[in-house]
Amino acid sequence: MLENTAKATLSPALGFHLLNDFQRNFPLCPAPFAELASKLGVAESAVLRMLEQLRREGKIARVGAVFAPKRIGASTLAAMSVPPEKLGAVADAINRFPEVNHNYEREHRYNLWFVVTAGSEGRLQAALGAIEQSAGYPILQLPLLREYHIDLGFRLDGDGAKEANVPVRAESFAPPTVLDEIERRLVMALQEGLPLFIRPFSVLASRVGCDEGEVLERIRRWCAEGIIKRFGVVVRHHELGYGANAMLVHDIPDEMIGQLGELLAREPGITLCYQRPRALPDWPYNLFCMIHGQVREDVQETINELRERLKLTAYAHDTLFSLTRFKQNGARYA
Repeated sequence: MLENTAKATLSPALGFHLLNDFQRNFPLCPAPFAELASKLGVAESAVLRMLEQLRREGKIARVGAVFAPKRIGASTLAAMSVPPEKLGAVADAINRFPEVNHNYEREHRYNLWFVVTAGSEGRLQAALGAIEQSAGYPILQLPLLREYHIDLGFRLDGDGAKEANVPVRAESFAPPTVLDEIERRLVMALQEGLPLFIRPFSVLASRVGCDEGEVLERIRRWCAEGIIKRFGVVVRHHELGYGANAMLVHDIPDEMIGQLGELLAREPGITLCYQRPRALPDWPYNLFCMIHGQVREDVQETINELRERLKLTAYAHDTLFSLTRFKQNGARYA
Protein backbone atom coordinates (compact mmCIF):
# COMPACT_ATOMS: atom_id res chain seq x y z
CA MET A 1 0.00 0.00 0.00
CA LEU A 2 1.08 3.57 -0.64
CA GLU A 3 1.14 5.85 2.36
CA ASN A 4 -1.91 8.09 2.55
CA THR A 5 -0.03 11.31 3.27
CA ALA A 6 -0.04 14.66 1.54
CA LYS A 7 3.59 14.14 0.55
CA ALA A 8 3.01 10.67 -0.90
CA THR A 9 -0.23 11.25 -2.77
CA LEU A 10 1.54 12.52 -5.88
CA SER A 11 4.67 10.45 -5.41
CA PRO A 12 6.39 8.71 -8.34
CA ALA A 13 5.18 5.42 -6.84
CA LEU A 14 1.56 6.42 -7.34
CA GLY A 15 2.20 7.37 -10.95
CA PHE A 16 4.05 4.10 -11.54
CA HIS A 17 1.20 1.98 -10.20
CA LEU A 18 -1.43 3.83 -12.21
CA LEU A 19 0.61 3.44 -15.39
CA ASN A 20 1.67 -0.14 -14.82
CA ASP A 21 -1.23 -1.83 -13.04
CA PHE A 22 -4.34 -0.42 -14.66
CA GLN A 23 -3.83 -0.56 -18.40
CA ARG A 24 -6.50 -3.25 -18.13
CA ASN A 25 -8.75 -4.53 -15.34
CA PHE A 26 -9.97 -1.00 -14.74
CA PRO A 27 -12.94 -1.00 -12.32
CA LEU A 28 -16.22 -0.63 -14.22
CA CYS A 29 -18.30 0.77 -11.40
CA PRO A 30 -19.95 4.12 -10.63
CA ALA A 31 -16.91 5.49 -8.73
CA PRO A 32 -13.88 3.83 -10.38
CA PHE A 33 -11.30 6.31 -9.16
CA ALA A 34 -12.39 5.75 -5.57
CA GLU A 35 -11.94 2.01 -6.22
CA LEU A 36 -8.42 2.63 -7.55
CA ALA A 37 -7.66 4.80 -4.54
CA SER A 38 -8.81 2.04 -2.20
CA LYS A 39 -6.55 -0.48 -3.92
CA LEU A 40 -3.57 1.87 -3.75
CA GLY A 41 -4.17 3.21 -0.25
CA VAL A 42 -4.46 6.88 -1.20
CA ALA A 43 -7.21 9.48 -1.46
CA GLU A 44 -9.46 9.56 -4.50
CA SER A 45 -8.40 13.15 -5.15
CA ALA A 46 -4.76 12.00 -5.35
CA VAL A 47 -5.63 9.46 -8.07
CA LEU A 48 -7.49 12.09 -10.09
CA ARG A 49 -4.70 14.65 -9.71
CA MET A 50 -2.02 12.13 -10.69
CA LEU A 51 -3.93 10.99 -13.79
CA GLU A 52 -4.34 14.60 -14.84
CA GLN A 53 -0.63 15.20 -14.27
CA LEU A 54 0.30 12.11 -16.33
CA ARG A 55 -1.96 13.31 -19.13
CA ARG A 56 -0.37 16.78 -19.10
CA GLU A 57 3.08 15.16 -19.24
CA GLY A 58 2.01 13.13 -22.28
CA LYS A 59 2.55 9.77 -20.59
CA ILE A 60 -1.08 8.74 -21.03
CA ALA A 61 -3.34 9.47 -23.97
CA ARG A 62 -6.54 8.92 -22.01
CA VAL A 63 -8.27 6.59 -19.58
CA GLY A 64 -10.90 4.51 -21.30
CA ALA A 65 -11.71 2.08 -24.08
CA VAL A 66 -9.47 0.62 -26.75
CA PHE A 67 -11.83 -0.76 -29.39
CA ALA A 68 -10.86 -3.90 -31.26
CA PRO A 69 -10.08 -3.25 -34.93
CA LYS A 70 -12.92 -3.77 -37.39
CA ARG A 71 -15.47 -4.71 -34.70
CA ILE A 72 -17.11 -1.33 -35.14
CA GLY A 73 -16.55 0.85 -38.17
CA ALA A 74 -13.70 0.22 -40.62
CA SER A 75 -9.98 0.88 -40.68
CA THR A 76 -6.83 0.23 -42.65
CA LEU A 77 -3.09 0.66 -42.45
CA ALA A 78 -1.91 2.83 -45.32
CA ALA A 79 1.46 3.79 -46.74
CA MET A 80 2.87 6.34 -49.16
CA SER A 81 6.17 6.78 -50.94
CA VAL A 82 6.99 10.48 -50.59
CA PRO A 83 10.13 12.36 -51.67
CA PRO A 84 12.09 13.07 -48.46
CA GLU A 85 12.10 16.82 -49.02
CA LYS A 86 8.28 16.82 -49.15
CA LEU A 87 7.66 14.41 -46.30
CA GLY A 88 6.88 16.99 -43.61
CA ALA A 89 4.41 18.91 -45.76
CA VAL A 90 2.63 15.74 -46.87
CA ALA A 91 2.47 14.47 -43.28
CA ASP A 92 0.91 17.77 -42.20
CA ALA A 93 -1.70 17.51 -44.95
CA ILE A 94 -2.58 13.95 -43.91
CA ASN A 95 -2.72 14.85 -40.22
CA ARG A 96 -5.51 17.35 -40.88
CA PHE A 97 -7.91 14.48 -41.48
CA PRO A 98 -9.57 13.40 -38.21
CA GLU A 99 -9.84 9.85 -39.58
CA VAL A 100 -6.02 9.58 -39.33
CA ASN A 101 -5.02 8.55 -35.83
CA HIS A 102 -1.40 7.38 -36.28
CA ASN A 103 1.15 8.75 -38.74
CA TYR A 104 4.83 7.74 -38.73
CA GLU A 105 7.89 8.08 -40.89
CA ARG A 106 9.63 4.73 -41.40
CA GLU A 107 12.88 3.68 -43.06
CA HIS A 108 11.74 2.37 -46.44
CA ARG A 109 10.84 3.49 -49.95
CA TYR A 110 7.32 3.58 -48.50
CA ASN A 111 8.37 6.08 -45.88
CA LEU A 112 5.02 7.41 -44.54
CA TRP A 113 2.73 4.99 -42.66
CA PHE A 114 -0.62 5.94 -41.18
CA VAL A 115 -3.83 4.38 -39.85
CA VAL A 116 -7.21 5.56 -41.11
CA THR A 117 -10.43 4.78 -39.20
CA ALA A 118 -14.04 5.66 -40.03
CA GLY A 119 -17.56 4.73 -39.05
CA SER A 120 -18.16 2.54 -42.13
CA GLU A 121 -16.32 1.07 -45.10
CA GLY A 122 -17.88 3.68 -47.37
CA ARG A 123 -16.68 6.54 -45.18
CA LEU A 124 -13.25 4.92 -44.95
CA GLN A 125 -12.89 4.77 -48.72
CA ALA A 126 -14.12 8.35 -49.05
CA ALA A 127 -11.52 9.49 -46.51
CA LEU A 128 -8.75 7.58 -48.29
CA GLY A 129 -9.70 9.19 -51.59
CA ALA A 130 -9.66 12.65 -50.04
CA ILE A 131 -6.32 11.98 -48.32
CA GLU A 132 -4.79 10.78 -51.58
CA GLN A 133 -6.01 13.86 -53.42
CA SER A 134 -4.75 16.20 -50.71
CA ALA A 135 -1.35 14.52 -50.39
CA GLY A 136 -0.77 14.13 -54.11
CA TYR A 137 0.66 10.60 -53.90
CA PRO A 138 -1.00 7.18 -54.29
CA ILE A 139 -1.93 5.22 -51.17
CA LEU A 140 -0.97 1.61 -50.55
CA GLN A 141 -3.91 0.10 -48.63
CA LEU A 142 -3.11 -2.80 -46.29
CA PRO A 143 -6.27 -3.68 -44.32
CA LEU A 144 -6.16 -6.14 -41.45
CA LEU A 145 -7.01 -9.72 -42.47
CA ARG A 146 -6.23 -11.75 -39.37
CA GLU A 147 -5.13 -10.75 -35.89
CA TYR A 148 -2.70 -12.82 -33.86
CA HIS A 149 -1.87 -10.29 -31.16
CA ILE A 150 -2.91 -6.63 -30.92
CA ASP A 151 -2.71 -5.04 -27.50
CA LEU A 152 0.00 -2.42 -26.99
CA GLY A 153 -0.06 -2.72 -23.23
CA PHE A 154 3.38 -1.90 -21.84
CA ARG A 155 4.74 -3.25 -18.58
CA LEU A 156 6.98 -0.97 -16.58
CA ASP A 157 8.02 -3.61 -14.04
CA GLY A 158 9.54 -6.33 -16.21
CA ASP A 159 11.96 -7.04 -19.01
CA GLY A 160 9.44 -7.32 -21.84
CA ALA A 161 7.21 -4.66 -23.32
CA LYS A 162 4.23 -6.97 -23.68
CA GLU A 163 1.87 -7.32 -20.75
CA ALA A 164 1.82 -10.73 -19.11
CA ASN A 165 -1.13 -13.12 -19.43
CA VAL A 166 -2.55 -11.50 -22.57
CA PRO A 167 -4.25 -14.29 -24.55
CA VAL A 168 -3.02 -15.04 -28.07
CA ARG A 169 -5.53 -16.31 -30.59
CA ALA A 170 -5.96 -15.89 -34.31
CA GLU A 171 -9.01 -13.87 -35.21
CA SER A 172 -10.49 -13.27 -38.62
CA PHE A 173 -13.25 -10.74 -38.94
CA ALA A 174 -17.00 -10.86 -39.30
CA PRO A 175 -18.97 -7.81 -40.46
CA PRO A 176 -18.78 -4.93 -37.95
CA THR A 177 -21.28 -4.81 -35.10
CA VAL A 178 -24.35 -2.72 -35.92
CA LEU A 179 -24.79 -0.02 -33.29
CA ASP A 180 -28.07 1.50 -32.18
CA GLU A 181 -28.31 5.24 -31.63
CA ILE A 182 -27.41 5.10 -27.92
CA GLU A 183 -24.40 2.89 -28.66
CA ARG A 184 -23.25 5.20 -31.45
CA ARG A 185 -23.38 8.16 -29.05
CA LEU A 186 -21.52 6.14 -26.43
CA VAL A 187 -18.73 5.33 -28.88
CA MET A 188 -18.43 9.03 -29.69
CA ALA A 189 -18.25 9.89 -25.98
CA LEU A 190 -15.67 7.18 -25.27
CA GLN A 191 -13.40 8.44 -28.05
CA GLU A 192 -12.45 11.31 -25.76
CA GLY A 193 -11.69 9.05 -22.80
CA LEU A 194 -13.26 9.04 -19.35
CA PRO A 195 -13.70 12.47 -17.79
CA LEU A 196 -11.54 12.69 -14.70
CA PHE A 197 -14.44 13.26 -12.31
CA ILE A 198 -15.70 11.33 -9.29
CA ARG A 199 -18.60 9.77 -11.27
CA PRO A 200 -17.22 9.62 -14.83
CA PHE A 201 -19.81 7.17 -16.16
CA SER A 202 -22.57 9.45 -14.96
CA VAL A 203 -21.00 12.27 -17.00
CA LEU A 204 -20.89 9.98 -20.04
CA ALA A 205 -24.52 9.01 -19.49
CA SER A 206 -25.60 12.65 -19.53
CA ARG A 207 -23.78 13.14 -22.84
CA VAL A 208 -25.26 9.99 -24.36
CA GLY A 209 -28.83 10.46 -23.11
CA CYS A 210 -29.30 7.42 -20.89
CA ASP A 211 -28.62 6.48 -17.28
CA GLU A 212 -25.33 5.56 -15.65
CA GLY A 213 -26.27 1.89 -15.20
CA GLU A 214 -26.98 1.48 -18.91
CA VAL A 215 -23.62 2.99 -19.84
CA LEU A 216 -21.80 0.60 -17.51
CA GLU A 217 -23.80 -2.41 -18.71
CA ARG A 218 -23.02 -1.70 -22.37
CA ILE A 219 -19.32 -1.17 -21.69
CA ARG A 220 -19.14 -4.43 -19.70
CA ARG A 221 -20.93 -6.27 -22.52
CA TRP A 222 -18.59 -4.83 -25.16
CA CYS A 223 -15.60 -5.93 -23.07
CA ALA A 224 -17.04 -9.46 -22.72
CA GLU A 225 -17.76 -9.67 -26.46
CA GLY A 226 -14.30 -8.41 -27.43
CA ILE A 227 -15.60 -5.24 -29.07
CA ILE A 228 -13.57 -3.33 -26.49
CA LYS A 229 -10.08 -4.82 -26.50
CA ARG A 230 -9.25 -3.42 -23.10
CA PHE A 231 -10.46 -0.66 -20.82
CA GLY A 232 -8.02 1.26 -18.69
CA VAL A 233 -5.07 3.62 -18.78
CA VAL A 234 -3.89 4.10 -22.38
CA VAL A 235 -0.19 4.91 -22.25
CA ARG A 236 2.05 6.60 -24.80
CA HIS A 237 4.97 4.23 -25.16
CA HIS A 238 7.57 6.73 -26.38
CA GLU A 239 7.10 8.92 -23.31
CA LEU A 240 7.51 5.84 -21.08
CA GLY A 241 10.96 5.08 -22.45
CA TYR A 242 10.17 2.79 -25.39
CA GLY A 243 11.92 5.11 -27.82
CA ALA A 244 12.69 2.58 -30.56
CA ASN A 245 10.24 0.56 -32.60
CA ALA A 246 10.36 -1.40 -35.81
CA MET A 247 7.80 -3.00 -38.09
CA LEU A 248 9.12 -6.42 -39.10
CA VAL A 249 7.45 -7.82 -42.22
CA HIS A 250 7.78 -11.24 -43.88
CA ASP A 251 6.59 -12.88 -47.07
CA ILE A 252 5.20 -16.15 -45.67
CA PRO A 253 3.58 -18.90 -47.76
CA ASP A 254 -0.18 -18.65 -47.25
CA GLU A 255 -0.44 -22.19 -45.89
CA MET A 256 2.11 -21.42 -43.13
CA ILE A 257 1.08 -17.95 -42.06
CA GLY A 258 -1.29 -19.10 -39.31
CA GLN A 259 1.30 -21.32 -37.64
CA LEU A 260 4.07 -18.71 -37.79
CA GLY A 261 1.78 -15.86 -36.84
CA GLU A 262 0.74 -17.61 -33.63
CA LEU A 263 4.36 -18.47 -32.81
CA LEU A 264 5.45 -14.87 -33.20
CA ALA A 265 2.46 -13.55 -31.28
CA ARG A 266 3.52 -15.52 -28.19
CA GLU A 267 6.98 -13.94 -28.09
CA PRO A 268 7.40 -11.41 -25.26
CA GLY A 269 9.20 -8.98 -27.56
CA ILE A 270 6.30 -8.78 -30.02
CA THR A 271 3.73 -6.08 -29.27
CA LEU A 272 1.61 -6.51 -32.42
CA CYS A 273 1.27 -9.38 -34.87
CA TYR A 274 -1.20 -9.64 -37.75
CA GLN A 275 -1.76 -10.69 -41.35
CA ARG A 276 -2.32 -8.09 -44.05
CA PRO A 277 -2.60 -8.57 -47.83
CA ARG A 278 0.28 -8.42 -50.24
CA ALA A 279 0.06 -5.61 -52.77
CA LEU A 280 2.11 -6.91 -55.67
CA PRO A 281 4.40 -5.94 -57.22
CA ASP A 282 5.18 -3.12 -54.82
CA TRP A 283 4.59 -4.86 -51.49
CA PRO A 284 5.25 -8.63 -51.22
CA TYR A 285 4.84 -8.99 -47.44
CA ASN A 286 1.85 -10.51 -45.61
CA LEU A 287 2.91 -11.06 -41.96
CA PHE A 288 3.51 -7.95 -39.85
CA CYS A 289 5.02 -7.63 -36.36
CA MET A 290 5.85 -4.66 -34.18
CA ILE A 291 8.77 -4.73 -31.78
CA HIS A 292 9.24 -1.94 -29.24
CA GLY A 293 12.31 -1.31 -27.16
CA GLN A 294 14.27 1.39 -25.40
CA VAL A 295 17.08 1.58 -27.96
CA ARG A 296 17.42 0.59 -31.59
CA GLU A 297 20.21 -1.91 -30.98
CA ASP A 298 18.05 -3.91 -28.58
CA VAL A 299 15.17 -4.01 -31.06
CA GLN A 300 17.47 -5.18 -33.85
CA GLU A 301 18.97 -7.86 -31.58
CA THR A 302 15.45 -9.10 -30.74
CA ILE A 303 14.61 -9.30 -34.45
CA ASN A 304 17.81 -11.18 -35.31
CA GLU A 305 17.30 -13.67 -32.48
CA LEU A 306 13.63 -14.28 -33.35
CA ARG A 307 14.34 -14.87 -37.02
CA GLU A 308 17.09 -17.39 -36.23
CA ARG A 309 15.25 -19.24 -33.48
CA LEU A 310 11.91 -19.47 -35.30
CA LYS A 311 13.63 -20.41 -38.59
CA LEU A 312 12.33 -17.38 -40.47
CA THR A 313 15.58 -16.63 -42.28
CA ALA A 314 14.43 -18.53 -45.38
CA TYR A 315 11.62 -16.01 -45.99
CA ALA A 316 11.99 -12.60 -47.57
CA HIS A 317 11.66 -9.87 -44.98
CA ASP A 318 12.18 -6.19 -44.32
CA THR A 319 12.61 -4.11 -41.17
CA LEU A 320 11.10 -0.63 -41.07
CA PHE A 321 12.34 1.38 -38.10
CA SER A 322 10.24 4.34 -37.06
CA LEU A 323 11.94 7.71 -37.39
CA THR A 324 9.41 10.51 -36.84
CA ARG A 325 6.07 10.37 -35.03
CA PHE A 326 3.86 12.86 -36.84
CA LYS A 327 0.61 11.94 -35.10
CA GLN A 328 -0.56 9.52 -32.39
CA ASN A 329 -4.18 9.72 -31.28
CA GLY A 330 -6.95 7.31 -30.42
CA ALA A 331 -9.11 6.06 -33.29
CA ARG A 332 -12.15 8.17 -34.11
CA TYR A 333 -15.20 6.38 -35.47
CA ALA A 334 -17.45 9.43 -35.75
